[in-house]
This record gives sequence, structure tokens and C-alpha cells, in this order.
Amino acid sequence: MLVMRRRAGESFLIGGEIEVEVLEVSGTRVKLGIVAPDSVQIQRKETKLTRDENVSAVSSVHRDKIFSLLESVALGGTRPTVKTLTAASPLTRQDK
Repeated sequence: MLVMRRRAGESFLIGGEIEVEVLEVSGTRVKLGIVAPDSVQIQRKETKLTRDENVSAVSSVHRDKIFSLLESVALGGTRPTVKTLTAASPLTRQDK
């Protein structure tokens, strides 16, 4: 890992095509500006980790179950009943 010190307004280059500029430093936060070609994907690490976890979780579900659920929803499958409350019918613990 390369470690650099930069102040607000200073920048550095990555591979000659990507420029990273320190725009603002306040407390424990740093605001960066990145100039890169459109072909370079830029994303926050936490969003990539979340996506990878989601992909891993969905791969553990059987395709048959997914298709069955989608088919049920598309055909209007069974819907939960909704109980309408009125002043005469108070909500009891069993109704929740």
C-alpha cells in the first residue's frame, strides 16, 4: 500500500489517466474529487462488499423456489387477509 500526505487543493495521478484531488479536509472526513476515463468504474468499497454479499446470498437460493414465488405473485397467489378495525372492534393481542 502506498501512503501519501496531501493537503486540500493538492492531487496525485494514478497511471497517468486518473487524477485524485483532495478537495476538503474537516475533522476525520476527507472530500476527494476523481477525474477518470468513462471506462474506469469508480465505486465505494462498502457498496461493492454489500453487492458481493447479496450475490452470494442469492446464489444459495434454489432457482425452483424463486420461479415458484415469481409465478405465485404473477398469478395473484394467495394474499394475506387484512382486518379492518373499527371503534367497535378494538385490536386485541390475538389480532396483531
